[in-house]
Amino acid sequence: MTSITHRFVQAGDVRLHIAEAGTGPLVLLLHGFPEMWYSWRHQIATLAEAGFRAVAVDQRGYGQSDHPVSVEKYSIMHLVGDVIQLLDALDEKEGVVVGHDWGAEVAWHTALMRPDLVRGVVGLSLPYRPRGSQSQLTEMVEAFGDGVYTNYFQRPGPADADLGADPHKTFRLMLRGSRKSSQSKTHARSPAPIVPAGRTYLDIYPEPEKLPTWLTETDIETYAAEFSAGFSGALNWYRNMDRNWELTAFLQNSVIRCPALYLVGEQDRCLNFPGVRDAIERMDELVAGRSEALVLPDVGHWTQQEAPAQVSAAIIEFARSVAAVVSPH
Repeated sequence: MTSITHRFVQAGDVRLHIAEAGTGPLVLLLHGFPEMWYSWRHQIATLAEAGFRAVAVDQRGYGQSDHPVSVEKYSIMHLVGDVIQLLDALDEKEGVVVGHDWGAEVAWHTALMRPDLVRGVVGLSLPYRPRGSQSQLTEMVEAFGDGVYTNYFQRPGPADADLGADPHKTFRLMLRGSRKSSQSKTHARSPAPIVPAGRTYLDIYPEPEKLPTWLTETDIETYAAEFSAGFSGALNWYRNMDRNWELTAFLQNSVIRCPALYLVGEQDRCLNFPGVRDAIERMDELVAGRSEALVLPDVGHWTQQEAPAQVSAAIIEFARSVAAVVSPH
């Protein structure tokens, strides 16, 4: 069985923790919120056994990687910069970049800003959405109201305390709450997570009677232990949504130049977010290279954890199509 090794690398001004396995063309795995390298636990060894060098990173503000204090240190420029610096630290000239949720945003922007480094890009949950006439935060508030979770996350303090009070409870509720059937009736009817006035984010998730088959108590304990220092670093990504829009004016009307694959669960609530369905329909237009979009039946938001075999197979097939790799089997 392929073993996963762990180490730290210096990527510019931050030290990043990585989990890696295998040799061959690089596949870099970028997690979303609120996760870490562990969300790719099923893919790392599988990719390695398929002939790739799989590297999953705790991005800045997460897990064992550095957690800069300043909110401004979590802009999209810093996040893409980390990927660029990480490739250099790994002594890699290019790779296939795969991202889920917020990690998909970083993957798409890395492909936009440094196409010379990206052989192919895979986005899970969130497709490439070109820069609009206003920030994604503004679009979310206009679509769903001031209570939308992205707005609730903006002010330092309340969300940090809410999520950090009991990390084990936070992950038990959030990871369990991927599907409509596992959410409160009010929350299930909403097209996006909405925090009622005077309530907290976790209030919208009911206590689960049991965990889904893809999630174990050990998984929850692993996440909780890594977030014992709190959620502020992770939440700071959201607190740069307006800033990111301002910083990326030069990307207006830009298209992805490398081959691209998009994967989404049919129950993923991100499909309701502004511009997402339009971006999926326009993928051939927004990606100058070869593109494909796959919808995974009966899968929610935690894509690579809920459907590990399907996701791994799709990534491997795509990566083989863009990288020089020979199957070891």
